[in-house]
Amino acid sequence: MTYTAAALLGVVGALAVDLFVLRTRLVLRGVFWATYPIIVFFQLLSNGVLTGRNIVRYDPDAIVGLRIVYAPAEDLLFGFALILLTLSTWVWLGRRGVQRTPAAGEGSRVLTRLRARPRRDS
Repeated sequence: MTYTAAALLGVVGALAVDLFVLRTRLVLRGVFWATYPIIVFFQLLSNGVLTGRNIVRYDPDAIVGLRIVYAPAEDLLFGFALILLTLSTWVWLGRRGVQRTPAAGEGSRVLTRLRARPRRDS
């Protein structure tokens, strides 16, 4: 299987999980697409470093050949699938009430002071 085919299967699988299995439907929300460019920016940055310095190399016969910031275009497909699957699972678990309260403590000192301050009734 080529890297291209694997990337396309990953996208189709992540879309199926988002839309039909978990039914979170994140790809239908504007906020997902509005924030996704932030992820793409950092993905391209890290891909550029890893592939530009030959830390990661790709077999030219397994990819389409189009490169974006040194990395194959298929990396964007894999990144999309990984992010969508992670966020879909997170939203799905949140809807089921998994760990709704912080487990590590009550928050920062600033929050503690704000909670302790007397409120003014208007």
